[in-house]
Amino acid sequence: MASKGWQHPYVNIFKHVRVEDWRRSAKEGDVSTYTDKTLKCSVFRIRGPVPANSHILVPKTINQSLGLSGRYFYLLFRPTPGKYFVVHLDVAAEEGQVVRISFSNMFKEFKSTATWLQFPFLCGAAKDSIYESTSKSARHGFVGAAPTSVRWTCLMLDLQYTLSVYLSRCFSHMKSIKLCANMAVKNMFTSDLLLDPGVSFSEAKLMGLASSHGTGAMPRDMSFPVPRGVSWHDLYDYIRFPSEGTKLPFDSIQKGSPSGCVTSQRSPMREVSRCVNLSKPVRDRVSLIQQITSPKSLPRDQTPVVTNIPKLDVVSSFETVGWLCQDDDHQQQQEELPCFSPYRLTSRTPCDTDDGGVHVFVHPEDAFSKHGEESEEEFACSSFPHPLHLSSSKETKQQKLLPDPILRLNRIIGFGGATTKYALWTKSGDAVVYPCHAIIVSMKISSKQQRFFIGHTDKVSALAFDGNTTLLASAQTGSHGVVRVWNYKRGNCLAIFRIHAHSLSSLSFSYSGSILCGVGKDSHNKTMVVVWNTLNVTKCGEVTILAKAHTDVDIHTMKVASFDDTRMVSCGRDNIRLWRIRNGTLRSCPVNLGEYHSLDFTDVAFEEGNAPTQHLEDQMLFASSRSGHIFEVDYSRVLIRNVRRLLPAQQQHAERREKWTFNTGPGIAINSISVCSSFCATGSEDGFLRLWPLDFSAIFLEAEHEGPVSLVSVSSDNLQVLAATSTGNLGFLDVSSRGYNTLMRSHIDTVLGFSVDGIRRHLTTASSDGTVRIWNMDSMHQLYDFVSEDSPCSVAFHPSEQVFSCGSSSGIIRVFDISSAKLLAEHKQHRGEVVGLAFSPDGEFMYSADSQGSLALYNSSEEDHNMIRVVCNVVARGPERAPDALTVSSDSRCLAFVGPSEYIVTIADARSLDELLHVDVSILDIESPRLDSALKVCFSPSSTEHLLVATSANKVLWVSTKTGRLLREVSKVHKHQCSSLAVSEDNRFLLTAGHNAVKVWDYNMQLDINSQMFIGHSQPICQVSFTPDQMGVVSVGDAIFLWDFLAHSINSLTDSRSPHSLSSNSTPKSVEPDAGVRGVQLSNGMPRQKAPLPSSPPPQLDASTTYQINQGALFCDESPAITTVPGQATGSDPSSDPRPAASFLKVTELVNTSPLNSSHIDNIESKGKTAVRPDCYSHFIPRFKTSTIDQAAVAPQPGEEGIKLKAVIGYNGNGRGNMVWSPDQGLFAYTCGCVLVVEHLQTGCQRHLQGHSEEISCLAITNDAQTIASAAGGSKGSRSLICIWDIHSGTCRNTISYHRGMVQSLAFSRDDRFFLSVGDFSDPEVALWSSKTFQMLSSVNVSGPIHDAAFSPSAASQIACVGSQGIYFCLIHNRGLEEDLKVQRVKAPADVGDVELTAVCYHSDSFLFTATNRGHVCVWDVNTQCCFMTWEADEGEIGVLLCRGNRLLTGSNTRWLRLWGVEALQGMQPRERVYNVEDSGTTVVLEQEVMLDGTTVSAAFDNTMDMGIVGTTAGTLWYINWSDNSSIRLVSGHKTKVNDVVFSSDENHFATCSEDGSVRVWSAPSNELVVQFQVLNQACGCVCWSPSSSKDSACVAAGYGDGTLRIFRLASSEMEMKLHPHHVAVTAIQYSASGHVILSGGKNGLVAVSSPVNGATIRVIRDHKGAQITTIQCVNEKCKNFGLDGAEMWLAASADRRVSVWAVNWLNDKCDLLDWLTFPAPAYNGDDSPPPCLAAFCPADTGLVVYTGYGVEKELSFYSLSKKQIVKKIALPHWATCFDLCAKSQLIAVGSKERGLKLIKSSSGRFQDFLQHSDSLQTCHFSPSGALVFTVAYNEILLWEVRGL
Repeated sequence: MASKGWQHPYVNIFKHVRVEDWRRSAKEGDVSTYTDKTLKCSVFRIRGPVPANSHILVPKTINQSLGLSGRYFYLLFRPTPGKYFVVHLDVAAEEGQVVRISFSNMFKEFKSTATWLQFPFLCGAAKDSIYESTSKSARHGFVGAAPTSVRWTCLMLDLQYTLSVYLSRCFSHMKSIKLCANMAVKNMFTSDLLLDPGVSFSEAKLMGLASSHGTGAMPRDMSFPVPRGVSWHDLYDYIRFPSEGTKLPFDSIQKGSPSGCVTSQRSPMREVSRCVNLSKPVRDRVSLIQQITSPKSLPRDQTPVVTNIPKLDVVSSFETVGWLCQDDDHQQQQEELPCFSPYRLTSRTPCDTDDGGVHVFVHPEDAFSKHGEESEEEFACSSFPHPLHLSSSKETKQQKLLPDPILRLNRIIGFGGATTKYALWTKSGDAVVYPCHAIIVSMKISSKQQRFFIGHTDKVSALAFDGNTTLLASAQTGSHGVVRVWNYKRGNCLAIFRIHAHSLSSLSFSYSGSILCGVGKDSHNKTMVVVWNTLNVTKCGEVTILAKAHTDVDIHTMKVASFDDTRMVSCGRDNIRLWRIRNGTLRSCPVNLGEYHSLDFTDVAFEEGNAPTQHLEDQMLFASSRSGHIFEVDYSRVLIRNVRRLLPAQQQHAERREKWTFNTGPGIAINSISVCSSFCATGSEDGFLRLWPLDFSAIFLEAEHEGPVSLVSVSSDNLQVLAATSTGNLGFLDVSSRGYNTLMRSHIDTVLGFSVDGIRRHLTTASSDGTVRIWNMDSMHQLYDFVSEDSPCSVAFHPSEQVFSCGSSSGIIRVFDISSAKLLAEHKQHRGEVVGLAFSPDGEFMYSADSQGSLALYNSSEEDHNMIRVVCNVVARGPERAPDALTVSSDSRCLAFVGPSEYIVTIADARSLDELLHVDVSILDIESPRLDSALKVCFSPSSTEHLLVATSANKVLWVSTKTGRLLREVSKVHKHQCSSLAVSEDNRFLLTAGHNAVKVWDYNMQLDINSQMFIGHSQPICQVSFTPDQMGVVSVGDAIFLWDFLAHSINSLTDSRSPHSLSSNSTPKSVEPDAGVRGVQLSNGMPRQKAPLPSSPPPQLDASTTYQINQGALFCDESPAITTVPGQATGSDPSSDPRPAASFLKVTELVNTSPLNSSHIDNIESKGKTAVRPDCYSHFIPRFKTSTIDQAAVAPQPGEEGIKLKAVIGYNGNGRGNMVWSPDQGLFAYTCGCVLVVEHLQTGCQRHLQGHSEEISCLAITNDAQTIASAAGGSKGSRSLICIWDIHSGTCRNTISYHRGMVQSLAFSRDDRFFLSVGDFSDPEVALWSSKTFQMLSSVNVSGPIHDAAFSPSAASQIACVGSQGIYFCLIHNRGLEEDLKVQRVKAPADVGDVELTAVCYHSDSFLFTATNRGHVCVWDVNTQCCFMTWEADEGEIGVLLCRGNRLLTGSNTRWLRLWGVEALQGMQPRERVYNVEDSGTTVVLEQEVMLDGTTVSAAFDNTMDMGIVGTTAGTLWYINWSDNSSIRLVSGHKTKVNDVVFSSDENHFATCSEDGSVRVWSAPSNELVVQFQVLNQACGCVCWSPSSSKDSACVAAGYGDGTLRIFRLASSEMEMKLHPHHVAVTAIQYSASGHVILSGGKNGLVAVSSPVNGATIRVIRDHKGAQITTIQCVNEKCKNFGLDGAEMWLAASADRRVSVWAVNWLNDKCDLLDWLTFPAPAYNGDDSPPPCLAAFCPADTGLVVYTGYGVEKELSFYSLSKKQIVKKIALPHWATCFDLCAKSQLIAVGSKERGLKLIKSSSGRFQDFLQHSDSLQTCHFSPSGALVFTVAYNEILLWEVRGL
């Protein structure tokens, strides 16, 4: 482009391309022109249901470019009300990179990649409209469809700023523009001028705006008409991005404040410090999208600057939460829209969202629900402009049901629904994907863990994977076929589109994923074939139709050829056809079937399955038929090669089916066929899965099923064959072991009712398919199956015995004993269908009711269940109240039911059936125009005086069981009638089901939002109930849904994204005393080896029982014993545990001996129901660990240690208050794991205080900085340990072991006379100690959890504690020689709502501050013990409060650290009522704020609050200096698990990698973080250094969970290359010794050899295929001694206990196998995964390979490559989890799950144990010189200096 002067001052783009001619521009879909009444000119209108299908594209082709260099892009448009639009801008950077900038109101969140930026567009609303008030109250515009009053908008985008800030690129020019439906467009233009549309030319002159200054008024042909006397901003919207103000987020495009002035400001600026009215302003200071490593200091006089460590190669990816939840009272919706990811990112914490808590993944516009206007799906997913509850701006924050969501889907028992012929393998073969009615389930075959794909509103009828199993396509049945395309790994829907056909029966993806083919029926019932282009579905969600065909040919199955995306093959009745796409048309040709033309073909398969590399002429096609024929077709010649037929076994071969062959005669129908390179699998109507050689000579393997096999599928590794049956069974055959594994069994018809055995966690169900089945709720295994001639309709478990009863449609009651599989009783008194069946809670009686009105009472205490009494015509007639028409009170005294008429509810004596009370529900509502009838009844478990009644008027009534009076009612419970209801045992929650939705309610109905709704069933729900342990919910209908009930689950308050958290939530909380090991098995959801023993449900304690237990515990433990920690390395009295001077392991030379026998039995205590953790982050919860301490560890004598702890890398961000700093004395201490680190700030030197064995929770320091107290949990369930440390000597002066749970807080009094310790939520006790003797002075038990405690700064006798129940004012009362604590509890002020008080600090003698979990700060008068002022200081929970003088510091889980000026409080007088700051006339000043990298958990500042240190959950300690607005990292660490740590060859640096996707490079010996490379949402599993030691050429290579390798160069701090040699997670990586190649191993056992120069994969080694690669090591070694040429050797070890050793010469492309080692092992029966298999070359002699792993013995084996035998063994007491060999001194470091590091002298076997970690070791590595060694346990990194043994 020669000159750009023609583009000044602006370029009218429509005029420039002459858009009306459509020669240089293109339009597609519904694009038209019309005259707009507002603008009074012609505009373009773009309409269409799918935005991508209707658009205007400028220029016409992608090969052309507009070449517009204007910095600002202006778009004059109006979004279509109630619709969605998309705009794509392709802009070029100066580096040549083309970047797409997209904005749309269908984007829910900001997304960023290297080539694409996606911004949500938040539509504004007309002035003074109801929509405007709604958007203002939400503090942003409308996320989603545009409101009806949306206005014409002038949008300005600063392209230069956008590329610079988000991608660090320089803008060059704009290439193209794509305007997609739905919108109206006047014009668009580019300019280098910042133009203001609200300013006329005359006004611009007066204001001094001129083009010479870069500003001006809008050109006349681009302006909007404005009548006289009217402001432009009253009629139109002006949106600038980036916005002028600081209060708008920079990750969305929305309207700012309508200012008429234009500034030259180019980037957001913070306002200057000012006094603020604090009712609302703080939350307006939230800045989104600041996701970087270092915090952003936010001074008021300069632009925020991001400094410190760069994060390179950032990949944005978001995971979904797989369920549907709605806070129904608000009825506000989030919606998933076609073609785009349905996520939205907000800056607020989850508890502060204003969206009503809706998580619905259903498209609102397409309305795919078959249930019409009244369906629950339609209601939950309707478009936005529906009646809303609009809160006024003055209204307080609404209280809603918490947690949100309160249910989480854990497991579904079910398979099929619309079809059983679709189930898919993933490419890795570790998971199976299948439909279950309207939900798609992905199940791990090893753990049975399920993942859900939710969005279909009707039953799923077809599924398809692409070749790499990255894309998943699904179709739903119904009158309007819908297809969804999913990202399988992330679980999000990429695209949704209609096929305009019904009965979608087949889907098939091409191997590349660029073509999708579907088959269905059109409106004329003709077969319709559609082929879609899905090439861009992952990029922009775009799916277009390539070709479509209508045909009379019947198609049963259609598949895309794996070798050619344009070719398909289909089969059906009377035909096999080959299809091809040419020039946009779909053509087909039939295979000449000859005499077989009338066969019904069922399935087709290509010979190689998914082999895209085969040539066309080599392809062979197989087809199966219902007559038993199998056709072998030559694809290229369209000829039949062979026809074979499957026949029934002849009589003489009835017992020898392996001899079956294909002959003539009647055949067996073959439903499915799958072919791989080795064999062919068939599934037939006779229930057999058969494996044949490709010549079909004989069967070599078969498996018989209970029903016809509808599907067979061979996995990609040919080792497993998946089979599904039409009876709802799904399983797979392991070809190598010939074992069959059942994955899922299911009912094939509606599940009518269920009952739960809470002791054994069994579930029994009755179904319309005529079966009663019993399931294991943890493993989902079907335990028993009862088939009856008469259909079962209701079931009930006995409350304590292994007995259940079943009622049938014929009226027969049968009672079964499960343990003996015996029928105990059969009763035939009932004449109609059994509609109710129940046992009394005490197990004494059983009750049944039928549809004819009869009620029966049985004696269930006797084995034969004799009938006691039958009463006729007392129960309302009809089957509609089944299966739970009866309810029994929790005290077993009363029975309730509907009857004798539908309007009457009867309460009867449960022991005699005598009627006690009649309640007529029809007269309770006298205003109702029609009579109300009762549907369901349910007693409240905790309050037997409450009976709940669900009525036909869609109400739930609370009725008194004593008087029959109406106590309470709730209307509009569901849109349909309530079909089931249940109440939790603690009376806190009500559960209801209506049609296909489940709702959870606040039982007391005292919240603003009382319910949450959960959708997922595709059919009406028949029954719903809590599990007996109250930890789950079961709902049945189309399938069995098992939910986690999060309100009672402690684990649900931890990270719910973790699979461990998911499975542990479903575990029973109480087991029998001798079932400790089994309890662990239950917790991980794995199938058990044997039937569980009976266990007891957790006891439900009332208030009096709890009080007695607490008192008893206090009396038992008045004088707590002082315990010492086993394996303690240092302590106050090392001589108390004498040990030998040296210890030795058994070393065996050339002799095979028995292993070292060492057994260790864990004694696991039986625990009852534990307390529930409060809903706040400030309460400490230790990280979950499965490791145990090695009780037999031998610690070295002082001074004789072979290694010495040199440095601790990182800070424990999981602690609370676990950092102290004394600025006067210069003392700085913090914790990492169980180590207390005392660090000198100037030099960085560390001292390590070691006395704990568990994670340290908190610290406290005396005011003279001479003593530190640390607290940690006790080992093996013992009481917590508090250590008192002398700082100067570094010794432990004293220990305290008192609190039963964790210690939440520690504090010293101002005069250091007293010491305070506070227990956690499991033991909320405050203990006061003497700081001189550390003897207990007094203790107080409180009613709820305590979160924080503080001494008064002036009065040592005053203490304040805060917690769940409010604030506790404590006074130390001196009674002679005794001290006593007097406590006064005061509740939190009502103005802040139902909150937890989370932090406390004193301001002066008379004032103190408390913080809440909702962001409030409360000011209290100490003397009157009253709160007199509050203000909202944060959006989230404040966990840290610190006051110095008149300055207050707040730290929260929103990552904000704020400094407040509170000087104005000095002159205030306490008042009787509580004032908000804005009402009190008092102002507090937000002086400064800074956003950190995580939640604040600890803080310490000097007396003036000018500088201090702050700790965050990210594992970082920050130095904060408010005076110069600076922040510096003092200590950095990993937040998540560290997977690898390794030194560079020159030992000047070391690198670590973590589960959080970060690779960090540290300098040595300062141990400071140099650079961090971050990849989002991908775990980094391994890391290595290049052999080069020079700083300029040193590189770090890392392997990630998505199969990629990334090479980072240290000198430039940039990613140099990205490779993708694997399709599964990379588990090992290593540069070759010369550095010419990189070797990487994957989870699937493949080893890839890649070039670090061009990134090419040189070769793939498949010898270890099928087993995870655990180790790769390369060494320099001439291989001539071993008979091979080569200058290097390398080895690989895999999880199947195999080690391969290779001789290589990479320059000559030689890689030869030198040796192959296989180590035997017995079957592993442990609860967890077996120990890893590890191998390494011996540094002193590379001809020796050292191996350890699971085997016959626990040992290290030394294998000689030259002698080809094991030459030495060293016995180990435990299985090794990691090991490494030192380059000097013949030392071996071995880590174990028992938290110990064992240092071994390989020559003598001498060893030493070191127990400085709080968890099992996963990594240990020596430095190249052998002078240092790293050990890692979870995120604890310890660096040791090697001294030698």
